[in-house]
Amino acid sequence: MDHAIPNDLDAVLVIATAGSEAEAVHLARAAVERQLAACVQLLPIRSIYMWQGQIHDDPELLLLFKTRRALYAALEACIREQHSYDVPEILMLPVQAGLPAYLAWLVEQTGGTTP
Repeated sequence: MDHAIPNDLDAVLVIATAGSEAEAVHLARAAVERQLAACVQLLPIRSIYMWQGQIHDDPELLLLFKTRRALYAALEACIREQHSYDVPEILMLPVQAGLPAYLAWLVEQTGGTTP
């Protein structure tokens, strides 16, 4: 079993939040339909944050987009153009390693080619 980490690993995890299930589903479907993400997971969360000088405590949905680094700018644009928030949370986190078969599937589903 090979556990080597490829030097050219392009996989990233992009996280975002949405204020409703309908919006989260819409964002997730748009990303997958455009091949900007191979998969998007939706998780109910509670966010406590400061916005415009006030503390907010709101239910939200956390979206986990599985994608490639090369698609980040397009995915960010897709999320921003359809999001209801003035300043949506959009963060890209690197994937250090992963199951090779899953990573190959991720690349295939997002229009890339596997090395």
